[in-house]
Amino acid sequence: MLLGGLQKNSLIDYPGKISCVCFTWGCNFRCPYCHNPQLVQAPPSGQPAVEEESFCRFLEKRKGFLEGVVISGGEPTLQNDLAEFCSKVKDMGYSVKLDTNGSRPGTVRELVGEGLVDYIAMDIKAAPEHYYDVGGRDFDPASILESISIVADSGVDYEFRTTCARPFVDEEEIETIAKIISGARLYILQSFNGENVLVPEYFEGCKPRLSNEEMLHLKSIAQAYVQECIVR
Repeated sequence: MLLGGLQKNSLIDYPGKISCVCFTWGCNFRCPYCHNPQLVQAPPSGQPAVEEESFCRFLEKRKGFLEGVVISGGEPTLQNDLAEFCSKVKDMGYSVKLDTNGSRPGTVRELVGEGLVDYIAMDIKAAPEHYYDVGGRDFDPASILESISIVADSGVDYEFRTTCARPFVDEEEIETIAKIISGARLYILQSFNGENVLVPEYFEGCKPRLSNEEMLHLKSIAQAYVQECIVR
């Protein structure tokens, strides 16, 4: 695994569990608001910032304190050995949460089918027809729709989430997404965080962050379609 970083303790990244967060190198999207820009490109040397063996030793030492491991990125499903890595973590007694953009449904299906993930958080960037506008890459949105279906039917805990930032998100966009994930157990609307984003100049001259009132209004729209919607 190409690991680009490690957060040793977290009380918020894995709902209900004390966890650590490991970050993988590389992403197939270029979302301007990405707040992990240092992880978007794989390291030029091909060498991980955190050795997998070192990370596993860390997990062995943290048994009894940590309960879960969050695998985030970057985009973890780009890693060819993700399933093997999840299996190692599970064998040590930890629950596994996967953060994914849903672009590789085959990998998501494999992880679910082999019982290698216990929680999935899937980002939904936009309505399918607007994915290029956010991700900056030519992309078949059918993959996103397939991943949504896999996650919703997986039998494991999950959440869908959308970062709400102008000019990408408005009432119509949120309602379209909410209809697509209709019946979902949890939909999270994330407020824009303008610190350390991938393309800060993209947001110059506009007000990308929505007010609390605007976020709550979007929540009221989405709530009509899902079991629970929260603003974060």
